[in-house]
Amino acid sequence: MTFSHDTEHALGTLVRLVNTLPGPNSQVDTMNTLEDLEKFVQEREFSAVGTLTETDLQEVRELRPLFAPVFTTSSDAEAAAMINAIVARGTTTPRLTNHDGHPWHIHYSRDGSSLTCRITVECGIALAQVISAGERERLRRCEAPDCDDALIDLSRNRSKRYCDARTCGNRLHVAAYRERRKASGE
Repeated sequence: MTFSHDTEHALGTLVRLVNTLPGPNSQVDTMNTLEDLEKFVQEREFSAVGTLTETDLQEVRELRPLFAPVFTTSSDAEAAAMINAIVARGTTTPRLTNHDGHPWHIHYSRDGSSLTCRITVECGIALAQVISAGERERLRRCEAPDCDDALIDLSRNRSKRYCDARTCGNRLHVAAYRERRKASGE
């Protein structure tokens, strides 16, 4: 299943946001300061964002634990209930736009909406599209034993097992290769 560019972008934003939370394998919260939020906004290419405040930071931080369980639920019904509750927190006004050199795409929040509303609605709708397409299994956690990052598997055959952020797959493949070489006496 191929999702639209804006849906894939929103899913990438969501993964990046959820992965700022500290977890069992990563005790570091990487969304602590306004500078962290500004970097996130810049990396994820949010358009027309005014001056960010401590309130924006606090509100965005509060979104993370709402979205995180969607990556571990084993039920479409549970995921749908979570997503519906998340989207209900925002104000949706779908509209077509083509800003900053991007092709036509849909924004689901009003011009001038807060950053929190935009993340809530855009990421929530992207998740709704994943669930409604019957693709919930594409939402998962990294399978590396020392990582718990969220990921969205957009591969054609649903084979992605490791996150992108920490090169987990590469580390595990290199370790397995070295173990095989060691076992064979090379």
